[in-house]
Amino acid sequence: MQSAVNLWPLLGVAVVVLGFLLRVNPVLVVVAACGVTGLAAAMPVVAILESLGTAFVKTRNLPLILLLPLAAIGLLERFGLRERAQTAIAKVRSATAGRLLIVYLFARETSAAAGLTSLGGQASMVRPLVAPMAEAAAEAQHGSLPEKLRHRIRAMSAATDNVGLFFGEDIFVAFGAIVLMQTILQAEGIAVNPLHMALWGIPTAVCAFIIHAWNLRRLDAHILREVNKA
Repeated sequence: MQSAVNLWPLLGVAVVVLGFLLRVNPVLVVVAACGVTGLAAAMPVVAILESLGTAFVKTRNLPLILLLPLAAIGLLERFGLRERAQTAIAKVRSATAGRLLIVYLFARETSAAAGLTSLGGQASMVRPLVAPMAEAAAEAQHGSLPEKLRHRIRAMSAATDNVGLFFGEDIFVAFGAIVLMQTILQAEGIAVNPLHMALWGIPTAVCAFIIHAWNLRRLDAHILREVNKA
């Protein structure tokens, strides 16, 4: 007979959602969620603390890995990276914000499909390079831009990176989600080839590219309308 599944540990998910909605310190939210999950699973308090300590020791070098690239990018920005990028793209007369972002979408999606997910990113690529270049392309076409329009271009730049990464990495055969699904299906007695699962991600990736590229073309039209209004 099958034993009943204890769903009380899922309270930790509710703690995470509530904590982020209330904008509480993320570290405190995660620790509280771990405590609630452990108590709901009837784990001893000592075991919960041991699990937290083990996880901390395993990931203690993670902040260093994240902070060093951010520090390097900050130094590059301080010494004129954004200005150089804006000047370079402004010289390309045919460039528009939408066209530039379509090129970046293609590069981001194809690189992610090859497993190179670290070639982009919000902090490492969008903020210092992609968004300033998209703004510069729009300014070269239409002159000074309203502040609201600048924020829209930045938002579309960030969205382009997200779409390219999310749908591109699904094609990579060694992507964690594909390996996880293959492991779960195999445990249930369903034989699935990870390569076939990755190949089935191609139609979705192509559709995502077409749809978002169309949205980026609409962005150029939206910029033109807003500039004419002003």
